[in-house]
Amino acid sequence: MNISFDLDGTLIPNGNEFDTEKRSVIAKCIGIEKIRKGTPDLISDLQSKNHNIHIYTTSFRTKTNIWLTLKYYGIKANRIVNQTENQKLLKSLHTNSSKYPKAFDFDIHIDDSDGVKIEGEKFNFKTIIIKPTDQYWIHKIKTEIESFR
Repeated sequence: MNISFDLDGTLIPNGNEFDTEKRSVIAKCIGIEKIRKGTPDLISDLQSKNHNIHIYTTSFRTKTNIWLTLKYYGIKANRIVNQTENQKLLKSLHTNSSKYPKAFDFDIHIDDSDGVKIEGEKFNFKTIIIKPTDQYWIHKIKTEIESFR
């Protein structure tokens, strides 16, 4: 399956709402962002089950900056879609949605936004919504992915 992850509030904290992986001082200095604790292991596990992992964010971060952060934590994404690419494609499709994973051939999108869940119901795409405070987020993702199979 093609699984996409949101960044802000899902994998990258907006503040201190969840524990994060350790970063070196050098990583902090070169702009490597914090990432949710457990993310590298989760993604590695999903990839070992032949899932393709993608990043789908409405952030205007550059793909290079996202890629560098992921690489630092040992994460390889098959594709990164940022807001620049998202806006361009959704505009060409005349789609009035903040995100539309089906346009990028993503089967499931993981996000923290209830608004994305509502859009999923409206535009018929599968979502898994995890809250920043959810301590069992990894289990929830794995369980729901299995239920979609």
